[in-house]
Amino acid sequence: MKVAALAGGTGAAKLLRGLAACVGPRDLTVIGNTGDDLEIWGLHVSPDIDSVTYALAGRLDVERGWGLAGDTFRCLEAMARLGADSWFNLGDQDLATHMLRTQALREGAALSTVTANIARDLGVHARILPMSDDPVRTWIRTPEGWLTFQEYFVRQKALVEVLEVAYRGAERARPAPGVLEAIADAELIVACPSNPVTSLGPVLAVPGVVDALAATRAPVVGVSPIVAGAAVSGPAGDLMRARGLPVSPIGVALAYAPWLGVLLIDPRDQACVPALLAQGVSPVVADIVMTDRAREVALARRVLDTLGA
Repeated sequence: MKVAALAGGTGAAKLLRGLAACVGPRDLTVIGNTGDDLEIWGLHVSPDIDSVTYALAGRLDVERGWGLAGDTFRCLEAMARLGADSWFNLGDQDLATHMLRTQALREGAALSTVTANIARDLGVHARILPMSDDPVRTWIRTPEGWLTFQEYFVRQKALVEVLEVAYRGAERARPAPGVLEAIADAELIVACPSNPVTSLGPVLAVPGVVDALAATRAPVVGVSPIVAGAAVSGPAGDLMRARGLPVSPIGVALAYAPWLGVLLIDPRDQACVPALLAQGVSPVVADIVMTDRAREVALARRVLDTLGA
C-alpha cells in the first residue's frame, strides 16, 4: 500500500516510525513541513525534516524529540563563549547535516534534492519531500511584535501570547517535485498527529496541496494531536486558539476540512463523536498516545486497520 503522510514535529516522527515498520519504508512518502526552517550561524536548518529523517534512520534523540542520539554540544558552548546566539541548540554531529545542506543549496541544488541525498546517505528508504523548494516561513505575532516560529517556540519557550500566525512566502510557493504526485498516487493519506497550525498549516498553505487532498480518491486519515483539551506536546493549544479553533478533535477536524475523512481520537474525547460525525468526519476511538516504540507500531497498525488494509 502506498502511503503519503503529511508531517511535522515529534508526534509525526513517532507515527512515521510505526508506519515504516508496517507498510515498508519504500511505500512511504513523507511530505514535511519547512515553515519552521531557519538560518543559524549562516547554516540552513530544517528542524522538522531533520527530525523525520533522523527518526526513520533510527538515530533520533528520542528523549529530546530532536537532534541525534548521543550528540554533544561543544561547538554550541564555544559559540556562546564567543558571544554568538546560543538559544537554538545544535549538536556537534547535527551540524554536519546543516553544513552539507547549506553548501549544496549555495551551489544551486534544490532543497528536495538535498533532502533526498541526506536521507539516502543516512540509510532512509522512505521518500522524504519538503513541502516546497521555495521559502515559506511561519511567523507568530505577539503583543511585542512578530517573531519567527523558532524565536517563539525555542527562544521564548512558547510563553508569549499568540495573536496571529502567518505563512510568509506561501502564496508564491510551488509544491516540491513529487508532492502533488505522491498525494494523487497514494492509496492512503495520513495526517500525522502534528500541530495543525504550525506543523501542517504551512504544508496546507502551499498552493495546490489542499486541492490535491480534496481531489484524491484515497482515504484521508488523521490522528488527533489534542487529547482531553490539551496538546499531547508543544503549544498547539495556544496556536489553535489564536486561529479561532476549539482545542479539541473538533478543532482539528475544522482545520482539515473538507478533505479529512477519518480522525483517530483518544477515549477521553469520546464526547466529541457526535460533533465530528456532524462535520462529516468518521471518528475512531483508539489509544493514540505513543509512549514507546510498541505503541508507535500499534497506532500505525490501527490507522491501517481503519481502512481495512
